[in-house]
Amino acid sequence: MPAEEVMRLPYRSETAALLSESATRLFGAVNDGELRKAELGGWSETSWREVAEAGFPLAFVSEAGGGFGVAPAEAIELVRIAGYHAAPVPLAEAMLANRLLTEAGFAPVDRPATIAPVTGCTAFSLQREGAGWRIRGRAVGVPWARHAGTIVALADHDGSPFVVALNRTIAELEQRASLAGVPSDALTIDALLSNDDVRPAPTRWNCETLRAAGAALRVAEMAGALERVLELTVTYANERVQFGKPIGKQQAVQQSLAVLAGQVAACGGAAAIAGAAFDGLDIPSIAAAKARAGEAVSVAAPIAHQVHGAIGFTEEHRLHFFTRRLWAWRDEFGSERHWSAILGGQALAAGAEGLWPFVTAFGAPQEAR
Repeated sequence: MPAEEVMRLPYRSETAALLSESATRLFGAVNDGELRKAELGGWSETSWREVAEAGFPLAFVSEAGGGFGVAPAEAIELVRIAGYHAAPVPLAEAMLANRLLTEAGFAPVDRPATIAPVTGCTAFSLQREGAGWRIRGRAVGVPWARHAGTIVALADHDGSPFVVALNRTIAELEQRASLAGVPSDALTIDALLSNDDVRPAPTRWNCETLRAAGAALRVAEMAGALERVLELTVTYANERVQFGKPIGKQQAVQQSLAVLAGQVAACGGAAAIAGAAFDGLDIPSIAAAKARAGEAVSVAAPIAHQVHGAIGFTEEHRLHFFTRRLWAWRDEFGSERHWSAILGGQALAAGAEGLWPFVTAFGAPQEAR
């Protein structure tokens, strides 16, 4: 299925449609060599420049702030298209970083940007020192940190969250990689900051809502990547001939493909829920979407590799670019276990009378809640 057909929103604006077409052309031009380069720690300044010139990092920013003024649920489609093509740039991270920056009163940035922390809630603390601030802490698994010009972090000061715009050069960086092989670095910071680098976080932003926002974007990426996995697997099953006929004609393989397609559809539905919940930072809906997307990946990726057989595990085949990203995204910004525990706690808190309304509220328009 073409990436531009992955999500069809009834309220999709003309601007959003143009952005999606532009993203499909841009990311569709990415070749396997560029993907391998990223997995070896490389960086394509040309690729990022094209993304920045298209304005994609500002997709969540209001028109007055320099963005396009499209609805967040529409802007998230860019992330889904990037996932479909395994785009080797931190688009989701930069979009979220700019959303947090602008809501806190900073100017947006067009250089590569990322978010910290991705895991945990107590990575950084702030203390007043002289006329400025001292920030201390350590965060692991920060996506693309070594290539980011700006790291946007939430830091705690006297129990309140603050948004901090960090220059990467102030951090001691330990280069690491995610399961996908892309940069996922550890940062240790003990540095002085000016007042211009620190802002109180808007009331709706805290560690929990930041993780939920990141999770919603990961669900969109997972939905796009799973669409591509299904496409690759069906194509291979129809091309691979065994005992005189394509393996896709075998009933057992057809059953596996049907299960795979079902999981892809479920993840697509989860992405739609997460996208609708992003702007309101609706944690229960995002939690359900991330947990369901993680389950879909756990079922679908093994099926894809089983159908491909040994070739699917080779470096030369493209399948691994998508399945390894899926396995990495499944755990980033909260795993299935993390979000399932949150949902379970909220379901228990709702009690017997409130359980059914709690369940049926998922995916409902915010104004209807």
